[in-house]
Amino acid sequence: MEYKDYYKILGVDRKAGMEDVKRAYRKLAMQYHPDRNPGDKKAEERFKEINEAYQVLSDPQKRAHYDRLGDSYSRWQRSSAPGDFNWSDWFAQPAGGTRVVYGDLDELFGAGAFSDFFRTIFSGMGGLGDFPTTSGRGRSRAAPAYQQPVTISLQEAYSGTTRQVRTNGRRIEVKLPSGARTGTKVRVPEVGPAGPGGQPSDLYLIVDVAADPRFERDGNDLRTRITIDAFTAMLGGEVEVQTMTGNVILTIPPGTQPEQVFRIAGRGMPQLKNPQVRGDLYVRVKVQIPRTLSAKQKNLLKEAARQK
Repeated sequence: MEYKDYYKILGVDRKAGMEDVKRAYRKLAMQYHPDRNPGDKKAEERFKEINEAYQVLSDPQKRAHYDRLGDSYSRWQRSSAPGDFNWSDWFAQPAGGTRVVYGDLDELFGAGAFSDFFRTIFSGMGGLGDFPTTSGRGRSRAAPAYQQPVTISLQEAYSGTTRQVRTNGRRIEVKLPSGARTGTKVRVPEVGPAGPGGQPSDLYLIVDVAADPRFERDGNDLRTRITIDAFTAMLGGEVEVQTMTGNVILTIPPGTQPEQVFRIAGRGMPQLKNPQVRGDLYVRVKVQIPRTLSAKQKNLLKEAARQK
């Protein structure tokens, strides 16, 4: 049996954190998704491989088991010991009389959705909710779930939006809530193929919020920059500041310093589960020094400098 290097498949380091794993998965899954590559068998196989790697590396229990196997397999390769690697030492054992049946996931991706390596090493691990489980007598208790990445803009994350997705041979419209952030999971219950017991599978949309040129997101707060002239910084004044719902007036006090930050309350992102509550908008000021001055301006500045 061939060893699968899931870290190499996702292009991440073995010490990669969960966010790095998710980021790599979302990028590759969108690139090779069957809807973007209709009729491309190579892309379909790559998509299956990416999903398989993510199912392992995104689950702490499976990842720990896989890492121990990888260390042992690497030592065996270096040892040049006679005979084949003893895979039987790494077969996952059922937990609490329950085991996971991965074969039903073929209904989502077609035959061979998961490799023999995956089935052999992980087919006995229980409590891994993405997969259907059976009792000792083989009756299905849950259909498998399917994850699909979806990219939205920051504006859509602020207001909420919808996406049409294709699943189980039909298109459905899914509402994505305001306040969603990268990594938010949106569950669409029972829209996928049915498992052996007749229970339809769930679809999970994994949200990826694209970068916005105007704002940087920090939790539910937003950060932005504005440029003011030196006279406004010295004397004070009013400037317009962009927000997610239009421009507002920000009062600049006299003596404002370069890189000074002002807080505009309630102009950040809505909370995911309580959209009436919003974060704040933080505005960092850049002061622009004029390159040329009129004779009158120069004289006034010289006079001010003499009186300081």
